[in-house]
Amino acid sequence: MPHVTPLDRAELPQFAELFERYDRIRGFLPNSILTMGRRPAIAEAFMRLNQAILYEGTVPEALKMMVAYMASSAAGCRYCQAHMANLSSVYGVADDKIRAIWEFETSDLFSDAEKAALRLALHAGSVPNTAAAAHFDALEAHFTDAEIVEIVASIALFGYLNRWNDTMATEIEGVPQNLAERAIAPAGWQAGKHGAQD
Repeated sequence: MPHVTPLDRAELPQFAELFERYDRIRGFLPNSILTMGRRPAIAEAFMRLNQAILYEGTVPEALKMMVAYMASSAAGCRYCQAHMANLSSVYGVADDKIRAIWEFETSDLFSDAEKAALRLALHAGSVPNTAAAAHFDALEAHFTDAEIVEIVASIALFGYLNRWNDTMATEIEGVPQNLAERAIAPAGWQAGKHGAQD
């Protein structure tokens, strides 16, 4: 059970246009946004930052979703793991690749560029953070400085979301839960405290 009950979307009519984007891309509105909505300025700032980081720039969206999925996996947030596995799928990443995220170093499903980005996400998403100069050296072979900023921003955005959703025990929605059960439960994912409570 979530520690703070999300609002109903109808209670936040000022965000109708922003909410429609979530509906269009994901097929649902995250409970995390509806909880942040109890302080509308926080919800709005988050949604605009999320848009700027994940949906703008030149790093492919699919890679940013996988980076966020890896960072969330390293941090242990099951809610965010399910969400980012789902968004990886939305952006065309196959289930077997999503499931193999922890084997990225040895899997031929991942390109060298993807491996460099996922390696940084693993180390930067861990506590304590173990990102090092060598990780950035590997990124520079594949990405511009501006693209590296996008990758780090994707990791950092989920530093916030991992803490938010794990602390709030945000209840997972049906769409990401269904994807997670299909694609990552075979690798050990469980909803845990984010599951629906009867």
